[in-house]
Order: sequence, then structure tokens, then C-alpha cells
Amino acid sequence: MAGGSFAPVGVAKERAQQYQGKVTSFVVVTCIIAAIGGSIFGYDIGISGGVTSMDPFLQKFFPAVYHKKRHIHENNYCKYNNQGLAAFTSSLYLAGLVASLGASPVTRKYGRRISIIYGGLSFLVGATLNASAENLAMLILGRIMLGVGIGFGNQAVPLYLSEMAPVHIRGGLNMMFQLATTLGIFTANMVNYGTEKIKPWGWRLSLGLAAVPALLMTVGGILLPETPNSLIERGFKDKGRQVLEKIRGTHNVNAELQDMIDASEFANAIKHPFRNILETRNRPQLVMAIFMPTFQILTGINSILFYAPVLFQSMGFGGDASLYSSVLTGAVLVLSTFISIATVDRWGRRILLISGGIQMILCQVIVAIILGLKFDSSAELSKGISILVVVVICLFVMAFGWSWGGLGWTVPSEIFSLETRSAGQSITVAVNLFFTFVIAQSFLFLLCAFKFGIFLFFAGWIIIMTIYVYVFLPETKGVPIEEMTLMWRKHWFWKRILPKEYDENSSRQTKLMELGQPEDANVSEPVS
Repeated sequence: MAGGSFAPVGVAKERAQQYQGKVTSFVVVTCIIAAIGGSIFGYDIGISGGVTSMDPFLQKFFPAVYHKKRHIHENNYCKYNNQGLAAFTSSLYLAGLVASLGASPVTRKYGRRISIIYGGLSFLVGATLNASAENLAMLILGRIMLGVGIGFGNQAVPLYLSEMAPVHIRGGLNMMFQLATTLGIFTANMVNYGTEKIKPWGWRLSLGLAAVPALLMTVGGILLPETPNSLIERGFKDKGRQVLEKIRGTHNVNAELQDMIDASEFANAIKHPFRNILETRNRPQLVMAIFMPTFQILTGINSILFYAPVLFQSMGFGGDASLYSSVLTGAVLVLSTFISIATVDRWGRRILLISGGIQMILCQVIVAIILGLKFDSSAELSKGISILVVVVICLFVMAFGWSWGGLGWTVPSEIFSLETRSAGQSITVAVNLFFTFVIAQSFLFLLCAFKFGIFLFFAGWIIIMTIYVYVFLPETKGVPIEEMTLMWRKHWFWKRILPKEYDENSSRQTKLMELGQPEDANVSEPVS
């Protein structure tokens, strides 16, 4: 039975203040190793834009784009508008979308580690195919294998981090995924900057070096322990307790273990997670799983990172200058992620998302105004204006890095109950990759059609998402991952959507929460 209005609800007591343990070196090292999975995503984002601006690569696979690029009278905004070139970039994300949905049952039945290992192996195969590609078909096949790797990796790694991390630093450790992603982007930009000078095969080196993070991800997955949540869900309670004691550094893990057992008992009663996630009681999580990744992509960040070299060349920067500017934006993204890691568990998710959104809106509008006033379809920007554009884009990237960059992954990975967690993360990844595919496929066309208005297009979406966070997203800071279901019943809007009763126990718990009273003397108020 998928569960109905009166199905059991898993965790029905708040035990957050009874959790024991400390931040152990073991859990930190484990999360760092797991987060390497994010680097394959980041490396591909960074490498794609650089490679597609290299003349030898364009000559071999996209000669029409190469000739258009060399045409001195070509419209600056439209010189790279080619659906074949866009397909090279975006085919990976369509493959990743399909793979992420297939990764859900694997992650649930066989554990998070298996999906991480499989993702690494697939990415390794894709990197090999791309580095040795002799025709467009071989190139696209390699991209598809890379997409499978990203689908599995992005599905499993954020879940792994959220389940392993102690509640009071879960946001910071989960941000390791975003940090690895940004380091991947920065590394790719540095690689492109070097390989652009190696002609005619520098592009092969850029694409082939994707095997390095893939190998690290695969080996890391083999060495990592499974999460206690997954072990308990699959019936290995003793092993789950052992891992929990090791990562918490104490034998007194009874409260957290009981939350996991309660959640796993309900999870095992759910045979069809994707069907179950559509039920009314899971509506808040489902909405977040759809809108958070959608909004993350509609900030326009991937467009800037994918096509940064192309974008800067379109603005009149020279080839070397455009790649150098991309390296700069990659470095800014890395540094801004450290800001998020340091503040997310202190200030909370909402403050970072809202403040980051406001800064991004201002930056997009400023860039649009500068380009609208100072840059036409056939001119080049002056040196001073060019520097100003790069500075404002860096401020935009910085705001994204400490807000939507990491939190677009962190929030969805921590809000689902155990029975729908794997399915929910698959939906998050699928939606993310779908909109990544759409934007990647359409950005060069939109740049050609909208010109400087493309930045106003994204600014409008950021206004919408900032309002959305302010109105609909409750603060998840300090809430144990297996007690998230209780949080939604306190939110002014979502409590009106959720069913009034599940069973006698949860109904009593809800009424007591509405009165602001603990269920008994041993249950404390949730950590804020």
C-alpha cells in the first residue's frame, strides 16, 4: 500500500535535543571524499564552454560555427548560434535526466555507495570516448555516458552527505558537494586556459582529463562506508548502529537511531515511492523538489558558466582574454562557496537564499543596462566597460555561490522522509538536468534573439524565486533529517495543505505542536 491519509507517519516525536555526539574527523573525511562526486558535474560545466570556443575543436566537429565565428561582419550576439553545437553541450543533461530516475531504485535497494561507484565508472567511459572522438556521433555518445555518470552521482552524493552529517553542521557538510562542483569548474577553466595553446589536440586533453575526477569518485565510493539510514532501511540495524556510533564518536546514539528505525519501518511499508510522493502529505516536499532546482537553473548561472568564453568573445574580448575571464569567474565561485559553508548553519538557509537573490537581480540588471547602452551587434566593448562587465558578472557569480549554488541541492536533499528520499532526490536531479538541458540548448538562440535582454529575462526569474523562498520555504537549519516531516505542519501555508490526521499518534502530536507544547517531558522543542 502506498499509504493514505491514515497511514503511519514514521517519526512522530521530536528527539532533536536528545541527539548525542560530536563532529568527528571520520565523518568530515568521509563527507569530503563523497563530495568529490560533485567535481565531475563542475568539471563538465567548465570544460564544455572552453572547448566549444577552441578553433581546432570547431573546425573538426562544427565547421559551420568556425566559419561563422571568423566572419568579421557577423552579429556578435549570434556568431555561435548553432543547434549542433548546443546539442553537444546539452545532450549530456538529457541523458543525466533519464539516468537520475533510474538511479532512484538502485540507491534505495542497494545503497548510496553503489550509485556513486556506478556514476564514476560511467563518467570514466564517457571521458575516454570524448578524448578519442573522431566524429560527432562518437562525441555525442561520450556525452551521453557522461550524463549517466552525472545522473547517478548527483542523485546519490547529496543524499549521502545529508544522511552522514550531524544535524548542527549538516548544511556546511552538504555544501561540500557544491564546493567540489565549483572546484571542478575552476579546474576546468584552468585546464582550458592551458590547453587552448596546444594545437590541434588541446581539446582532447581538456575532455580526457575528466577521467581524473571520475576515477577519484569511483575509488572514493569503494572506500566509503554506507550511511546508517540506508543500512537500517535495508535491514542491517546492527551495522547501521556501528556506523552511526563511529561517525558520531559516541555509543549514546539511541535517540537518533530510534528516529532512523521509525523512519525505516514506515519506509519499508512503501512499495511505490514515486506513487507515494504524489500524495497530499508529501506535497510540500514535492513542490520544493520541483521548484528549487528549476529556480537554481533559471538564475542564469549555467548559461554564464557553460558559455563564459563564448559570451566574453561575443562581447568583443579576445580568445585568451575570454578564457582568462572564465578562470576568474570560476575562482570567485569557489571562494563564495566557502562563505556559504561558514554561514549556512549559523544564519540559516532562508537568509542566504533571499540576500543572494537580491544581489543577483541587481547584477543582472546592471549588466543588461551596460550592454544595452554601450554594446551593439557589431561593435566591441571598450577596455574599461569590459572590465566593469566582468566585475559585475563576478559579483553575480559570488551571490549565486553563497546562495542558490549549494542550497539548490542542500534543501531538497534534506527535506524528504526516508521512504521518499531517494525518489525525491531523483526528481530534484531530473528537474535540474531538464532545465539545464533546455537552457543549454536554447541559450545561444536566446542570446541571439534577446541580445542584452537575456540578462533581464533571468533577472525576472530571480525576482520570482526570491519571493517564493520568502513565502513558502520554512527554515530547515537545525532540524534533524528524520524529523523534517514535523516541520511542515508548523508552516503557515503548508499546514493548511497537509491532511489533518494520519493516525492517533501523529494527530495527537500535531495538536500538541499547534499548542506549542511538548508531547511529554522527555521531548524537547525542535532545534532552531
